[in-house]
Amino acid sequence: MAVHRKPRQRSMGGHTARTAATLALAGAATATGFDGTGHAEPQLTPAQVKAKVDKLYQEAEAATEKYDGAKEQADTAQRRLNALRDETARKQEGLNAARNALGSFAAAQYRDGSIAPAWQLALSSHPDQYLDDAAFAERAGDRQAAAVSQVREQLREIEQLRGAARIELTSLRSRQAELRQQKKTIAGQLTEARRLLAQLTPRQRTEVTGEDGGAPGRASRSASDTRGPLEQAGAVTAPNARAAAAVSYAYAKLGSPYVWGATGPNAFDCSGLVQAAYRSAGISLPRTTYAQIDAGRRVSRSELQPGDLVFFYSGISHVGIYVGGGQMIHAPNPSAPVRLAPVDLMPFAGATRVA
Repeated sequence: MAVHRKPRQRSMGGHTARTAATLALAGAATATGFDGTGHAEPQLTPAQVKAKVDKLYQEAEAATEKYDGAKEQADTAQRRLNALRDETARKQEGLNAARNALGSFAAAQYRDGSIAPAWQLALSSHPDQYLDDAAFAERAGDRQAAAVSQVREQLREIEQLRGAARIELTSLRSRQAELRQQKKTIAGQLTEARRLLAQLTPRQRTEVTGEDGGAPGRASRSASDTRGPLEQAGAVTAPNARAAAAVSYAYAKLGSPYVWGATGPNAFDCSGLVQAAYRSAGISLPRTTYAQIDAGRRVSRSELQPGDLVFFYSGISHVGIYVGGGQMIHAPNPSAPVRLAPVDLMPFAGATRVA
């Protein structure tokens, strides 16, 4: 008679236990969203994207103005450093020539100085000639003493120039480090803005950026077409010839791309456009918005005339050129080219008249 045994239950160990545990964890992860789907970034509405992108562009523009200021300082430091190096090289050449002359004189003294002056006089067959020569040598010695003093002074000047050059080099390296940091900040903010805009449909992107998507600058040019050519050129409303020239330049640049750090003639950032417009009118303006606001006479919003500079945000990080009728021309941000816009578009911070 066969013996029937109850099958022995195997404990969940080894591979079987690990498999069961893995499946349990996987199920828990799915239930709690650990597979990533539960923590995906929520879909933003176009309005939310616009708010975020506008903030990123504003921050990027503030960083751009700091970049522009640091670059201006770096360029100035580089020019001063080059000038100091050139001056040091010129003085070094003069020092080398003076040293060579002193070396020749010293060698001559060594060759002729083996007999004491008293014996030279006693043994001379022409004492009168010797006395004349001695007087000449004394005068020559005075000149050589002056030459030695001049060499010492040249050495001091060269050392001072080298010290100044070291200071300028330190300043230049500091500005260059600041440039790298600002560039990194700007690149990060613009990359994030592009990422957010890429989530939108072409139509939503147009609504957010104010552009028509297919042809940069088309919206800007259509806005400017609503004004007459004389008014566009600044010939009617600008208060003087220089303001008219700046306004005319700005109109001519409608549709030009925004590029941070650019000052024209084919691309601009906001302060670069203003600087280029007034350069064309014969007026030199500082490079940055926070310096440009102090470059002329402050005017109130009610006093605005075409050609006035209008500034925005509490940090004075954006600027445009007022052209009348409550409108300005400005370089907005990388998503939009140079274009007309209402002054009410951004928080108004002040205005300056430079012409």
